[in-house]
Amino acid sequence: MARSISYITGSQLISLRSRPNIAIIDVRDDERSYDGHIAGSLHYASDTFSDKISNLIQEVKGKDTLVFHCALSQVRGPTCARKFVNHLQEIKDDAGIKNVLVLERGFNGWEASGRPICRCNSVPCKSENA
Repeated sequence: MARSISYITGSQLISLRSRPNIAIIDVRDDERSYDGHIAGSLHYASDTFSDKISNLIQEVKGKDTLVFHCALSQVRGPTCARKFVNHLQEIKDDAGIKNVLVLERGFNGWEASGRPICRCNSVPCKSENA
């Protein structure tokens, strides 16, 4: 069962994100709608995250690696990742999740490094590439 949370760099995520068993979870709140997002990411705003963990578990069925991020991945991203791991421990079900990661430097670092972003308004984002 996934118990620890590790960090992943943007470069590492670029090489992993094409794998079908990874999900990127954006926990930013309103800024996602005007700042853009990582293509293909799921949006679970931090202010309602605890209420929607069960929905997230259903949406990531078949995935074994989740990568959480917020703007900087200093507070909201790591906090939501920890809430998710704690929830799995409480329900005594790992839901097939082996790795819970947090994106170093968050969305802002991702974008500042010139990595692709998506500006679609689809929920969930259907884009594979920006």
